[in-house]
Amino acid sequence: MRRTRRRTTSLRTVLSALVVTGACATAGFVPAATATAQPPASDGVLAAMQHDFGLTRGQAETRLAKEKAAASTERQARRAAGSDYAGSWFTARDGRLTVALADSARADAVRATGADVELVARSARQLDAAKARIDDLKAPSGVASWRVDWKANSVVVDVVAGQRADNDVKDFLAQARRAGGSLKVETTDHAPSTLAAGTVGGDPFYTGNVRCSIGFSVQGGFVTAGHCGGAGQGVNGWDGSYVGNIQGSSFPDNDYAWVNVGSGWWTVPVVLGWGTVSDQLVRGSAEAPVGASICRSGSTSHWHCGTVLAKNETVNYSQGAVHEMTKTNVCAEPGDSGGSFISGDQAQGVTSGGWGDCTGGGETWYQPVNEILNRFGLTLTTA
Repeated sequence: MRRTRRRTTSLRTVLSALVVTGACATAGFVPAATATAQPPASDGVLAAMQHDFGLTRGQAETRLAKEKAAASTERQARRAAGSDYAGSWFTARDGRLTVALADSARADAVRATGADVELVARSARQLDAAKARIDDLKAPSGVASWRVDWKANSVVVDVVAGQRADNDVKDFLAQARRAGGSLKVETTDHAPSTLAAGTVGGDPFYTGNVRCSIGFSVQGGFVTAGHCGGAGQGVNGWDGSYVGNIQGSSFPDNDYAWVNVGSGWWTVPVVLGWGTVSDQLVRGSAEAPVGASICRSGSTSHWHCGTVLAKNETVNYSQGAVHEMTKTNVCAEPGDSGGSFISGDQAQGVTSGGWGDCTGGGETWYQPVNEILNRFGLTLTTA
């Protein structure tokens, strides 16, 4: 597969570094980098956080370190909470993780992990069950999405502005209340849409006349969004050459797919920084908590950062509802579909859809990458 000098410089640098490190390890040498603490992210990610969040470099490093610690604490706290676990969220202002509990009996055990505790009425299992019953309903176009809101300890339904009085919307909300119990209704000015696009220039992959973005490399291929194409469709790369075929795809209900890679193409554990930041190595897929910083790479709007707003949200696209999505305030544009969401050096998910653009801002949802890996039995390619 032919590559231009512009695109290969940073990738070759990354690959060379990996080869050298591997050779040293094999020979019994310890690379110099292991002698000191590994920075929380590359200089490029830190620079992007300074720009997008208005932080100093030191503040960005501190936030990433606290987010990494919060992700570890969340896993311990969830185990300590057991069936009383009712969600968790990270607060950037004080760098603390809060865990909601449906019973005070396990509060001390959860606090012992380093998390703060907030007592609530319903457990995450109860909230998820309520949302699952609402997922079985057919939503009208005036309903944008619905999700479990851990802070509110409730299922929240977003209704498009001006549609609250629509009879179909009112009927849906009535059914949702019967199915889910306590319900919170909020208004949004925007209806979500997927982010695929017609053929244009850039660094995409193509299925017919649809342009999307690569998500993450896996052993034997890459993962992306399901609405980019169906199983069996041929895929061409940014230069028009044949890459492989879509091996599995689901949309709506889910929004994920994976593509096998051959014909001279190869996979590397890299997310493109598009010159805004350096290309990013992927080292794992530990899930970032609500409130954590997150960045997105896509073939249209390239590199942008924001915050995780919510998890397990059902998004009601015109093609049908998609479940278990994560919501962010990162902008995206048509053609960014399938692209990478990454937190520090940890893969998070593939871009699905949203509203707005990267001039005026907006919100974007992604399908969590670990769900995709588990669904297809794939292994993430990591550095």
